Amino acid sequence: MARRFRGSETYKVDAKGRVSIPAAFRRVIESCDPDWVPGNRPNIVIVYGPEQQTWIEVYTIKAIEEIDEEIDLMQRNSPDRLRLEEWMHGQALEAQIDDDGRLVLPQKVRDKIGLEGEAFFISAGDYFKIWKPETYQAHYAERSRKLAEQYPEDFDPRSLLPGRPRG
Repeated sequence: MARRFRGSETYKVDAKGRVSIPAAFRRVIESCDPDWVPGNRPNIVIVYGPEQQTWIEVYTIKAIEEIDEEIDLMQRNSPDRLRLEEWMHGQALEAQIDDDGRLVLPQKVRDKIGLEGEAFFISAGDYFKIWKPETYQAHYAERSRKLAEQYPEDFDPRSLLPGRPRG
């Protein structure tokens, strides 16, 4: 199991599309790149996804390899496998974190989600998402409203966890 990302941060994006990666995120990226050694640039995979996706997903090498292994277990040419291959392979690109701890986001990726000026990073376990801050705030507000309608005010989200077998 790969180390997990935790937390969220907002960072400036410069005119060349460079954005600093949170330091804690960089440590996870490094530890989850089997080829990384100090002095080398750690590798990641950016999934920009289908047209309607309004965020970018960034995976460590270990996390993307786990997904690749699961895709390989699916029936070849099944609609679900084809969809996942297109999304996780065809709508993705390999990248590296530069020596200054920055990621260069290509123009087409920035344009896709309307990213300019600032980028909002939020952890999602074994990957993290990059959003245009205003888009994330609108998404979060809507999701919070729906959850408030679905659950009582004192609801504990940990109650959704399946629990661990004892013994």
